Amino acid sequence: MARFRLRVTRGGQIAVGPGRIELLEAVRDAGSISAAARSLDMSYRRAWMLLDELNRCLRAPVVESVHGGAQGGGSRLTDSGVELVRLYRNIEQTAARACRDDIEALTALLGR
Repeated sequence: MARFRLRVTRGGQIAVGPGRIELLEAVRDAGSISAAARSLDMSYRRAWMLLDELNRCLRAPVVESVHGGAQGGGSRLTDSGVELVRLYRNIEQTAARACRDDIEALTALLGR
């Protein structure tokens, strides 16, 4: 099945895309970069590099460290991170609805 996938580039580099949004959602849900990376079967280093690239592409960081507490800290999305995920998913849903007929027609052209 074909589906709409949004990528936003900046200077030839993918600034925002489905993998980065999925990683942000995993950080939000897991409360740490390492747990998010594990849930996505990704190395911590790869996850950290993707989040660092994302933070550098945007005006404000999307992930911040949380220090202390019973769990010893972790990471969480900033308000900018929450808003980025919300906007991305909204655009994705809006575009998928708007392109539904064309996506179905394109899918019909594909082989089995």
